[in-house]
Amino acid sequence: MREVAPARFFRASPFVFAILVALGALLVVSATQVAPTPSQLLNGAPRMANLIERMLPLNFEPGFLMRVTWRTIETLQIAFVGTVIGVLLSLPIAWLASRTLSPIGPFRHVFKVMISLFRTVPDMVWALLFVASIGLGAVAGTMTIIIDTIGFCGRFFAEAIEDADKEPQEALFSAGAGRFSVLSGAVVPDIMPSLINTSQFALEKAVRSSVVLGLVGAGGIGQELKVAFDLFQYRNASTIILVIFVIVLVMELATDRLRQKAQ
Repeated sequence: MREVAPARFFRASPFVFAILVALGALLVVSATQVAPTPSQLLNGAPRMANLIERMLPLNFEPGFLMRVTWRTIETLQIAFVGTVIGVLLSLPIAWLASRTLSPIGPFRHVFKVMISLFRTVPDMVWALLFVASIGLGAVAGTMTIIIDTIGFCGRFFAEAIEDADKEPQEALFSAGAGRFSVLSGAVVPDIMPSLINTSQFALEKAVRSSVVLGLVGAGGIGQELKVAFDLFQYRNASTIILVIFVIVLVMELATDRLRQKAQ
């Protein structure tokens, strides 16, 4: 029997073709409105070069470096405390939202919606809300990281609980164990590597987020960066940007090393 050669190109149905054409038209129209034009890039290049020139050399005055150091410590405190509290809250929330082990039946959807809400609303919006309600400072930043971590970890924790090995769970259920006993005795030990990896990613994400939360007054080194730009202190700003780069780079290297050791 003669074999039929596979088609070289994907043959779309009329409906799919119409969707692709519509998406292409939307892309072209959007590009004309928001994409940079060559003239804008050419005109912006000299201004960017002038800004970079004003940002150099870096400011290494002892008083300024001491202030940046304390802001850096505050940034790490916001990230660490917010992540730890968020991870601790994420596990019970994920358990209540899970499809397989939730003890509250259909009311689990309330917690699924809550996780989705925490995840979809940008952290800068949460920071603005907490700054308006709690006030300026690190507490607003910590609350933002907690909410952001619950939205991030809650989803992955719930999926890990649902995908856990079913045989140990069935054995405990057959022995008369309750849902919480199954969670603590069978599910958590099975998904512990996933929980650790997700928590490490959450900490790395929290460090990056806490850096910029200060731009809206939620504490940390971002607040110092905003002051530098507001006062046109570009040498201070470039120094702070370098510190932010080092913080994020060190955190990424540290979490990568921890993940390699955990494997």
